[in-house]
Formats: sequence, structure tokens, C-alpha cells
Amino acid sequence: MTAELTALVEFAAASSLLTVMPGLDTALIIRTAAVEGRRSALVAGFGICTGVLIWALAASTGLGVIFATSILAYDALRIIGAAYLLYLGVRLLVHRRPGPEPDGTQRPTRGTAGSTSFRRGLLTNLLNPKVGLFYLSFLPQFIPAGAPVAAFSMLLASLHAAESLLWFLVLSGATSLARRWLATGPVQTAINRITGAVFIAIGIKLVLARR
Repeated sequence: MTAELTALVEFAAASSLLTVMPGLDTALIIRTAAVEGRRSALVAGFGICTGVLIWALAASTGLGVIFATSILAYDALRIIGAAYLLYLGVRLLVHRRPGPEPDGTQRPTRGTAGSTSFRRGLLTNLLNPKVGLFYLSFLPQFIPAGAPVAAFSMLLASLHAAESLLWFLVLSGATSLARRWLATGPVQTAINRITGAVFIAIGIKLVLARR
């Protein structure tokens, strides 16, 4: 087995465990699938994975070093990300159907639901500086000596994104099986409040976080 293939297998095993760990992404996908449907949840998943690829690109091209070494840049992103999560969390806590979506937009029509879900997934990923620092520290461990750093980093990130999409497919599919029960008003209100509390907790954690 070549060094490159060994690195891919080891990375796939490590990243798969990280993918299924409960967290912000899991909460967002389950909430979206339960309230807005499986399609919107998968689109949000594509947004999350796009953020992963952007972070990987930044890490592999050296742009991430600026972020990692600049306290000002890190803190600015940390505060913006925390504010966004707190905003979404509060909106979810007070959200009622029908009406505006938790990010303040009107409930999307079929033609605009995709862009709203994609944006929400993308921003929750890109505005989380912990994801950036994770990629800066995690990816280099699996790049074999002599391999092209940028290309191999993007290959690893693509593998992680594929695993994530598969996991999101499982989550959204399982949630969809109970959609008829989940579609009732009281249940959706409870889902919004639980997810909102998770977002607020993660937002507060970001506010208090230090590298």
C-alpha cells in the first residue's frame, strides 16, 4: 500500500468518527429535515460541505496561517460567528409557523428554499473559527512526505465532505421517516426550541472561547 493510499485510509477512518459526533452540523440537519423537509436538509448539508472545502483551501494555500497567527482575525471571526449562532438560536426559540424563517427571511417558496438552506449551512461552517483551526492542525498530519500539499489537502477535504454528505443523507432520511409526526405544530415548536438552545449554547461557548 502506497503512502498516499495509507494516508487516505487513515484519514477516512479518523474523519468518519468526527463526522458522526453530535454537534452543530447534526443539530442543523435534523432540525431542517424535521421542519423544512429532506431536500432542504441535504441542501444545507451541501452548504456545510462547501464551507469545509473553503477552509481546506485556505489551509492548504497558506491563507489559514494568517488567520491562525492573527489574534485580531481569529477574534473577529469568533465574535461574528457567535453573534450569528446566537441570532439564529433566539429566532428559533421564538419561531412560529407560518412566518419568517429563523434567520429573519420570509418562509421560502420552493424556488428559494434551496438558497436559504445552503446559505445557512455555509455560514454556520465558515463563521466558526474552530473549524478553521481544526483543519489547520488536522490535515497536515495526513499529508505524506513529498505529496503536493494543496492538491492532497483538497483530496482529503473532499473525502471528508463526501463522508459528511453520506451522514447527512442518513440523518435526513431517518428524520423523514417520522416527518408526519414531526410536522405537527407542537412538535416543530419543540424542535425549534431545542435546536435554538443548542445554537445559543455553542454561540456562548464561542464567545468565551480562547485559543
